[in-house]
Amino acid sequence: MVYDTYTNQKLTYNNKNRMNYIRIVRRIVLGLIAIFVIGTVASSVGAVNIPLTDTIAIAINKFIGIRVKSDWPEVSESILINLRFPRIILSGLVGASLSISGAAYQGLFRNPLADPYLIGAASGAGLGAAIVFLTGLPLLVFGGGLLPIAAFVGSITAVTLAYFIGRRRGQVGISTLILAGVAISSLAGAITSLLMIKSDPNLRPLLSWLLGGFSGSRWMDVFVLLPYVVPPMIVLVVYSRMLNILQLNDLHAQTLGVNVNRTKTIILVSASLITASAVAFSGVIGFVGLVGPHVVRLIWGSDYRHLVPMSAILGAGFLIVADLGARVIAIPTELPVGIITAFFGAPFFIYILKTNKRSQGN
Repeated sequence: MVYDTYTNQKLTYNNKNRMNYIRIVRRIVLGLIAIFVIGTVASSVGAVNIPLTDTIAIAINKFIGIRVKSDWPEVSESILINLRFPRIILSGLVGASLSISGAAYQGLFRNPLADPYLIGAASGAGLGAAIVFLTGLPLLVFGGGLLPIAAFVGSITAVTLAYFIGRRRGQVGISTLILAGVAISSLAGAITSLLMIKSDPNLRPLLSWLLGGFSGSRWMDVFVLLPYVVPPMIVLVVYSRMLNILQLNDLHAQTLGVNVNRTKTIILVSASLITASAVAFSGVIGFVGLVGPHVVRLIWGSDYRHLVPMSAILGAGFLIVADLGARVIAIPTELPVGIITAFFGAPFFIYILKTNKRSQGN
């Protein structure tokens, strides 16, 4: 009798897990379809509008190799393949990267206001870019971009410093890590400001980069970014169950068999690598890592098995739409994407603050 009861409970548990997995996969598939639709529509709109049917036909020909029609203008094909497709794919990748990192940081720090710039990644990247812009170093070295390399090095350096300052007796203290990140961000921002004051003639391109954007995106940027963000994204999805457990205190997580310090380190390194890589290619784009995870929470709840992958999908869609707005709002001028995300993100951040205060009874 006891054995039958245990067996039934185990079957019920397995069935719940299976149904949950199916639900996650279904949402991911539907999300990817939505991203494809958003990206296709965004590709058709711009300074030169291209018929949606031509955009779909050119996309199928480019990515699948099936030529469904052949009467589109050559200029439309050139605009889409050389300019808009790589730009939209890159913006989607960066949006997914910042949003999934935001979800990971929020779970890791147990802080719903955490985002990818919490521990100095953005300020470090900005300092690296400032050094390239304002010291006269060439933007291209050995056929590759020195700017993203410098931004990447600056971002990783800032995160590494924050991590080692936050370590104490082999343990990573969350509050200490956050304070270290704030201090390093302030220091990097101060050095960047000093360099800008010293080098006025070179100020405009640096300001453009610091505001974030995807102007001039190339297929090479997409191919270089992919191996830096996709593997750590997979790691975060795999560790999403661990993020659920980490919402308990560390002692409870340890009693459940979790190596807390190792798990935190893996999640921190993965999220920081994703953030540094994305910032290196897009510049500083704020609020994506805050908006994406919170919208997912409002729709599907706080289970990190859903929250982590769906944050990536929602972040990709959000940044594609923001980049579309940056391209079309002030034609023929192009706005920095960071301005668009700030217009949406700042009021949303205020809403989150007020909601948190209300829930805490303050």
